[in-house]
This record gives sequence, structure tokens and C-alpha cells, in this order.
Amino acid sequence: MSAHHTLPRLYLPADAPLISGAVIPMSPEQARYLGTVLRKGEGDSVRVFNARDGEWLARIASVRKDKGSFTITEKLRPFIDECGCALAFALLKRDATDLVIRMGTELGVSRFIPVITERTVGQRVNEERLESIAIEAAEQCERLTIPQISSPVRLLDFLGAWPAGKRLFIAVERLENQTDTQKTGTVLSGNPFADAGDGDGILTGPEGGFSRAELDVTLARPFVTPITLGNRVLRAETAVAAALSLFDSQLRNIRDQAQA
Repeated sequence: MSAHHTLPRLYLPADAPLISGAVIPMSPEQARYLGTVLRKGEGDSVRVFNARDGEWLARIASVRKDKGSFTITEKLRPFIDECGCALAFALLKRDATDLVIRMGTELGVSRFIPVITERTVGQRVNEERLESIAIEAAEQCERLTIPQISSPVRLLDFLGAWPAGKRLFIAVERLENQTDTQKTGTVLSGNPFADAGDGDGILTGPEGGFSRAELDVTLARPFVTPITLGNRVLRAETAVAAALSLFDSQLRNIRDQAQA
């Protein structure tokens, strides 16, 4: 394990290139976190990263109240494109939505798409706040990219904008009973994402599930595959975690086979 793994790890926007000797200003939040919370000072080491230059070792050049700067010193690892899925999830209450963003970032989601369904409770999100949650999760889990967070979109508009050539897996409660909507390729056992690939998507519903009309219009799309996450009825955020864990496992298998 790297000797640097215990150092604080912070995201820096890609507008300032990370190169040896560069001096880059801290955000006010970073200065307060390092100086006030962690009690770090001039000369202490940290790790910084972005989605272009990878991860670097840096030294705190200065830190005072809500101001400070880093001096970039040494590259720790280069940027490697991180595979992931697009997660479309029915917008949930605030705490549950926060949890979805945090867990999804840790489990490799490349893009979050909050979807408004018939049973959606709220229809607004603070995108800046959700981005902060995604950044904190990326710092913690050591990924190099920050997932995109789209504005909320209605289900029909989301389906109409889905990219050609990409599959969309929809988690359906009690799928074995939905005999009139089952389609060729439906997976009822094993890993439901066994033939999924990078850039494919997952669609999960609200508390109470999708309405009958929503299921009919969604399953009529040729790119949609209904899947089951087991015989238990899961909370909406639990369904997200279960689906993403299986999807991430599939992508890791693909990467391992490619490297073998």
C-alpha cells in the first residue's frame, strides 16, 4: 500500500493543470477544512486530483482562515478513464437522494439523471449541493472522476433522449408476475447485468414503484430490458445500491478479462 494513502485527498478543478512546481489556490472550503478541521499547516502534504492530470502529491504552501494554496510536487498515478453506468433514478426525498448520490459515486456511476415519475414526491434538487456530495464521495473512495449530475427530467423526456446503441436496464418489482410485459432477454436469475457494458444505464423507480402506465410505455422501448433484484421489495435507495453493486461487478469482470 502506498505510504501516501493516509494523506487528505482533495479534488481540484481541471482549469489549473497539475504539474510539478505549480502553485494552485485552495477553495475557501478546502482552506477551512485543512486548517481548522484537520489542523494542517504550511509544509504538510496532501493528495490532489482531477479527471485530466490524475493524482498528485502536493505540499501546503500557505493556509489561513479561508485562503491558502498548494504546491504540486510529484505525480502519484496517471489519469485512467473510469468505466461506469448512467443511473436514472426516480427523484426521492432529500436525504434519500443524497444517499443515492453518495453511494452511486462510490460504485462508479458516470452520470446521475434524476427522473420525475407519477409517484415522485419532489421535483426540485439543489444541483450545486449534490455536486458537493459527489465530490466528497470521490475524494473518499479514491476515484479520479466526478460524476455528472443532470437536471431533473420527466420519464417520457428521459426515454426519448436515451442515446442510440446503449441499453437501459429497469429494475421492476415482482417481475415474475409481470407476465404481460416480459420481453425477450429478461433476466430473472443470476447477475442481471451479465451482458451489460460501459455506458449502459440503470433505471430505478420511486417508493411504491412505477405505475402500470409507466411500465408499459418504458418496456415498449426496444433498448429497455426489465430485470429483477430478487424476491424482496426493496426501498428505492436500497434498490439503487443493489443494482449498482451488480453492475460494477460486471464491469470489473470485463476489465479483468481484457487485461488477462
